[in-house]
Amino acid sequence: MSKVIVIGGGPAGMMAAITAKENKNDVVIIEKNNQLGKKLLITGKGRCNITSSLEMEEFIKNTPGNGMFLYSAYQKYTNKDIIQFLKEQGLEVKEERGNRIFPITDKSIDVLKCFTKKIKELNIEIKYNTKVKEILIESAEGENKVVGIKTDTEILKADKIILATGGKSYPLTGSTGDGYKLAQKLGHTITPIKPSLVPLETYDKNECKELQGLSLRNVGIKLLDKEKNKTIYEDFGEMLFTHFGVSGPTILSASAHLVRYKNIERLLEEKKIVLEIDLKPALENKKLNDRILRDFEEVKNKQFKNSLDKLLPQKLIPIIIKRSKINPNKKVNEITKKEREELIKTIKDFEIFIKDFRPIEEAIITSGGISIKEINPKTMESKKVKGLYFAGEIIDVDSYTGGFNLQIAYSTGYVAGTLGM
Repeated sequence: MSKVIVIGGGPAGMMAAITAKENKNDVVIIEKNNQLGKKLLITGKGRCNITSSLEMEEFIKNTPGNGMFLYSAYQKYTNKDIIQFLKEQGLEVKEERGNRIFPITDKSIDVLKCFTKKIKELNIEIKYNTKVKEILIESAEGENKVVGIKTDTEILKADKIILATGGKSYPLTGSTGDGYKLAQKLGHTITPIKPSLVPLETYDKNECKELQGLSLRNVGIKLLDKEKNKTIYEDFGEMLFTHFGVSGPTILSASAHLVRYKNIERLLEEKKIVLEIDLKPALENKKLNDRILRDFEEVKNKQFKNSLDKLLPQKLIPIIIKRSKINPNKKVNEITKKEREELIKTIKDFEIFIKDFRPIEEAIITSGGISIKEINPKTMESKKVKGLYFAGEIIDVDSYTGGFNLQIAYSTGYVAGTLGM
């Protein structure tokens, strides 16, 4: 029996602790908050998008941040395993659009209760309001191995340590990057920490301010590098205008690609990254033209500014009119074919120049972390320090929205909890 300390009581840490205890180890969780799973409670807008129903190989495709590193972990602990675990604790799940799995109750607290119930059942010790100052190691026969931790108040001995402190997003939940410092002190490389799954700021803030709160469903988005005339990312779905720019599911997924794009800081600064929105992706130009002609026929004696109510959301109409450069007071039956073509182009290719990412505090997850080159993907053990394991967001892996990031937490937590057995 090994003495195991799990640092961090989020989903990865809780899963690691449960697995380690089930493997007959003596386990203690060190949590700096006064409760476990604080960040889990706010996932999926408080409903907790537990996982996805896709096949596990699709999880890798949905992980732009080092997806292949997770191949072994995903084989050992799958989406079916977490669903079964919750079921055994008495919680049923349901599937929603986009293969998203939620608790039947729509409450993230019920997912957390499944973990805490199991932890209690296994009699796992938890030390709350405790901050780890240092991971203690000793050198023997040319290799470093863990021997314990130093907290604010005491030194605790350990044979194995699992570091699952999360990333740097949502610092109010306790994700303040402490784990990076602990690992760095032991010689681990931390790849640059950046926000991922984060809203984007735009150059034209006034336009976005006018549209603030407008949610667009079923639109096509495309992120382009204007310098190379290259598509970085495209998607279809929902987006939202905010006082600073754009947000919503498609934008958050786009940010995960943008954060890894070569020379991104320079391109943003030089106004070379553009978001193209197709407001009517279901209609190609000719069909959209026919639709506009039909709408115009119904209101042919009205002014142009009063002719688009059926076609577009009210908030968007003044901006579309302004961009189309058609006189808003012009009678509909006086609009030329050329002007109509300009209107179609404006609707199908609504351009917004991207200025920056929102701060990491507003990101759903962190891009960057402990370098995967220094972790054994089959065990999650450090290649630098014997007996040190990593789990969850602290590792340099990250996915799109849709339950994939939580699955990373369960899978890596489970593998770390097996302690290489």
